[in-house]
Amino acid sequence: MFFSSSTEELDSYFPIRPECQADVPKIRFKARVGKTLSPRRWHAAFSEDGHLDIAGVLRRIQRGGIHPTVKGVVWEFLLGCFDPNSTFEERNEVRQLRRKQYAEWKAECQKLVPDIGSGKIITTPIISDDGQPIQDPSNSCSTPSDNGALSRNGTLDKKVTQWKLSLHQIGLDVVRTDRALEFYENEANQAKLWDVLAVYVWMDNDIGYVQGMNDICSPMVILLEHEADAFWCFERAMRRLRENFRSNASSMGVQSQLGTLAQIIKAIDPKLHQHLEELDGGEYLFAIRMLMVLFRREFSFVDALYLWEVMWAMEYNPNIYSLYEESSDPNSSSTRKNDEAKVNSKLLKKYGKFERANVKTGWTDQRGALAVFLAASVLETKNKRLLKEAQGLDDVVQILGEITGNLDAKKALNGALKIHKKYLKAKKSQ
Repeated sequence: MFFSSSTEELDSYFPIRPECQADVPKIRFKARVGKTLSPRRWHAAFSEDGHLDIAGVLRRIQRGGIHPTVKGVVWEFLLGCFDPNSTFEERNEVRQLRRKQYAEWKAECQKLVPDIGSGKIITTPIISDDGQPIQDPSNSCSTPSDNGALSRNGTLDKKVTQWKLSLHQIGLDVVRTDRALEFYENEANQAKLWDVLAVYVWMDNDIGYVQGMNDICSPMVILLEHEADAFWCFERAMRRLRENFRSNASSMGVQSQLGTLAQIIKAIDPKLHQHLEELDGGEYLFAIRMLMVLFRREFSFVDALYLWEVMWAMEYNPNIYSLYEESSDPNSSSTRKNDEAKVNSKLLKKYGKFERANVKTGWTDQRGALAVFLAASVLETKNKRLLKEAQGLDDVVQILGEITGNLDAKKALNGALKIHKKYLKAKKSQ
């Protein structure tokens, strides 16, 4: 039996350290018989040779999330790691090739920094800003090794330098990640998270490491036992999110989504938008954290996982796997094409309900992810207080800060879908 009751408690799957019990938000999500995707339902969704009934799976997830015992393997499909139309044998072949690729990348990293894969993490700089090695006496195995990374003129290659400079920052963030969970009391699990992030940043040096990636990666490391599988799940998640993490001296990537959020509020609630503009909040910078780490800080760990999987199910596009596989470039983040052909009703069932509405209306704005409408939904729940009490941006931040642990993910998502429908209607009438 995977359900101990009709509303099973989930604390046992992601246990909280006793001393942190009072500090974590209350878990609102409950696995429900007949609504939540159970292990039995999940296994029954496959044909004899392994083809997955993705339409049925999406319907179940959108109704009640995924049971903890199968979250990881289901996420791999939702995020585009595997093609639902493939067989068990084909997916196993893909998985083995990916594990081999990850091992090769990790080996490259280990040659440069032996701490990678050692079961330990780095929390102090190993090189100076100009690329000179720094010996940390507290790290017995931390002996910076160039191993051919020196270029002909004797200076470290720029990619290697930037990567090495990021390793201690990744380590500092790792030791702060989901500290309330018993899982991370084990140093080996912290090291697993650090290794995955270090290898990812080596592979995607264009963006580099930005704080918040640890919050996105942590659930994959917890849910998927094999480190390489966790890496690829994270890599696929970052296809959606990486542009939010791109930044330079004058701008942040997430600003494009903040701009879309401003457009949405202006269209559906012009009074609130005007009020925020008068408070000098028209750039909506107060919503950065929500979008950067997908509401991880606003919900309990369990509720955040539920929120993510329902969002990904609602945004699901059956072309996601082939679109990602067409390019090994992590920058190929699009899950939509400018409708190359009219989608028939049978194929439409394989889309999530959010993406289905986009396909029907022909809306292809990549900045309009469901998370942006979710942020709009959150703002709308605080509409009256924001209009009445907010006299400055500090008040806006305080009022929105009070939602932490007090949001119902399902209600917020339903609100987001209503706003999405209202916004598409407004855009169509323009």
